[in-house]
Amino acid sequence: MFTPAGSVAGADRRLRMLRALEKKVLWLSTWMIHNANHLRPSRDGLKVGGHQASSASVATILTALYFDVLRPQDRVAVKPHASPVFHAIQYLLGRQQREKLEAFRALGGAQSYPSRTKDTADVDFSTGSVGLGVAGTAFASLVQDYVRLKGLSRQPEGRMIAIVGDAELDEGNVFEAMLEGWKHDLRNTWWIIDYNRQSLDSIVSDKLWVPIEGMFRSLGWNVVILKYGKKLQAAFERPGGDALRDWIDNCPNQLYSALTFKGGAAWREVLKRDLGEVAGIRALLDAHDDDALADLMTNLAGHDLPTLLEAFHGVEGERPACFIAYTVKGRGLPFAGHKDNHSGLMNPDQVAAFKARCAVPDGQEWDRFAGLDVPAAELEEFLREVPFVSGGERRLSAPAVPVPDGFAVPQGARQSTQEGFGRILGEIAKDSGDLAARIVTTSPDVTVSTNLGAWVNRRGLFDRTLREDIFKEQKVVSAQRWQGSPDGQHIELGIAEHNLFLMLGALGLSHDLFGTRLLPIGTLYDPFVKRGLDAFNYALYQDARFMVVATPSGISLAPEGGAHQSIATPLIGMGLPKLASFEPAYVDELAAILAWGFRWMQQPDGGSVYLRLSTRQLDQPVRTLDAPLRDAVIEGGYWLREPAPDADLAIVCSGVVMPEALAAFEQIREDVPGAGLLAVTSADRLHQGWTAARAARQAGEADAQSPADRLLSRLPRRAGLVTVLDGHPAALSWLGAVRGHRVAALGVEGFGQSADIPDLYRVHGLDADAILDAAAQVLLDRKD
Repeated sequence: MFTPAGSVAGADRRLRMLRALEKKVLWLSTWMIHNANHLRPSRDGLKVGGHQASSASVATILTALYFDVLRPQDRVAVKPHASPVFHAIQYLLGRQQREKLEAFRALGGAQSYPSRTKDTADVDFSTGSVGLGVAGTAFASLVQDYVRLKGLSRQPEGRMIAIVGDAELDEGNVFEAMLEGWKHDLRNTWWIIDYNRQSLDSIVSDKLWVPIEGMFRSLGWNVVILKYGKKLQAAFERPGGDALRDWIDNCPNQLYSALTFKGGAAWREVLKRDLGEVAGIRALLDAHDDDALADLMTNLAGHDLPTLLEAFHGVEGERPACFIAYTVKGRGLPFAGHKDNHSGLMNPDQVAAFKARCAVPDGQEWDRFAGLDVPAAELEEFLREVPFVSGGERRLSAPAVPVPDGFAVPQGARQSTQEGFGRILGEIAKDSGDLAARIVTTSPDVTVSTNLGAWVNRRGLFDRTLREDIFKEQKVVSAQRWQGSPDGQHIELGIAEHNLFLMLGALGLSHDLFGTRLLPIGTLYDPFVKRGLDAFNYALYQDARFMVVATPSGISLAPEGGAHQSIATPLIGMGLPKLASFEPAYVDELAAILAWGFRWMQQPDGGSVYLRLSTRQLDQPVRTLDAPLRDAVIEGGYWLREPAPDADLAIVCSGVVMPEALAAFEQIREDVPGAGLLAVTSADRLHQGWTAARAARQAGEADAQSPADRLLSRLPRRAGLVTVLDGHPAALSWLGAVRGHRVAALGVEGFGQSADIPDLYRVHGLDADAILDAAAQVLLDRKD
């Protein structure tokens, strides 16, 4: 048996403390939920919820981890439905306030699911119900390897640990992450599966552990099956024990759960019926009253501290480890095992009985040690010695990387924004400064086709070991150098966009998790942003900082057809918080945005950046962006062609359809000489500024003006707007609300098809003729 303190006496003392804390964790998490649902006033009548059964399922596992196994450098993704257990533990460790527990699931209180940005407790990874936190730990481990192998972090090497609900293993992103981890020789990662065999609606399939174990082993994981606690292990050593073990091993999940709920008498009846003739079984049954028999039959390893501690401390080496820990959903609570207990809440009478069982006096429900049989002073001393809290502050920081005011604009009369991006990054790669050293790129098997080739040729692929470019060794001519080493700064991923955004999320938290500032850039085709959207949203929710370069985009990728043409992504960019989205038409705009983006990613109140680019080459303007124009590009727009004070019309264009807008503008100007052409580089930034200014005016700042207000104030209110972009028209149609202008909004509202650009623009109403028709209609509407 594992002896944490190095002696039997020390182990006994530690186990006594841990059992007392385990009891208190279960009480506090249960009471926290009860208080939120039954005692705290409700103004809207909605159920608050809180998952008492799911919390009870992992109370012992988290007790073992946080009070004994974890070290400060370890990082944990706690199963979302175990949030009350996590907060109870932080409260006992002195890292959470009682007021936060009392306000569980209320404004300013402990969050329903652990949140890095909303909780004040020490949350390493935000988690929700779709397995993203689980997968995120694998990518955090890869990032830890990245910064350590480069000598960028002096932090001790930690384990990236996830507490996994068994139903979360239905989520495909978990297995996508496992496969990617195998490709990159994943290390120092633990996934502890809470194998309670119950999901939200029902009981999971029998023998589910078999394919789970097989998948993990096939991908190089060490699998540790934790099924039986010490009491059951001892029972198996008695006469009839082998038969009892076989019976439990073959007991269907539904029957086991039902008997758990029904209790000792039901266990006794079934065991007598099935095993009564086996020598030793009746003696075993006679030795236990109903309560003791129920306790024995549910003595699974996930609720047995000595078994868990032996397993956790027994892991050696860096190989990723999967623990399949058998548990009972609702263990210790009156609805343990019931198939409907996922959203179940104990009623006041049940809580009163549980309170009595925990020996908690009235008025001391929130006391940290009330009802325990260990003196408070001993527990306080023990908690001060817990390894997890021995290292001080776990939220790290890193200084900002200096970024120049701008980057040199690549030369060329005709360029695409995708081409310009690759050339700018390629020039940065030549530099020996800190900016180039801290940029890390990643892509899901579209590195070359998103113009990262020059960067990779100069900076190399990241690999934990040296990997030669065999084609180069064999003297096969190729434009790409595909050599991997620990010095490389590009992480090549397989075609799974979820993994891209999970990787960006982990890289974008490196300053916080590992004390090292990185500037991550991820590239993918714009239509596949939707494939990775859950993980994209998750990374932003955690306040990870990164840059997404989505290219090619829109129907302008004409011959590729509708499956590779994006429509809604401008709206996605506008709708995601903590994200600044841009769609520049010209490469000089892009150069300014990239420089600003690298700074924005590092600002405390900043965020991440999304660039929607194109492979369509445009004639580039001959100009130099001065400071006011650079600022306007970053704010979201500028007048490419200034309107006259009495203008009747303006064309508003974003991105790659600028040639059509310019062609239409030149024709319109013959009949409407005062017309203007507004270039929108970021509908997102313009919209954010507009709503912020409106809020400021409502708060009493009468003079608050946004860039959109200032731009459109150049037009009289009677003027009309024609908006156009290669995306959904709603991204720009709102501009009419800024000052009450009539709007004709052009964009893409149907799926694309294979064709060339002229045909597709004509079909979808983006060509110059469509803009002219819309302008004529707006002018007619204005006269009505």
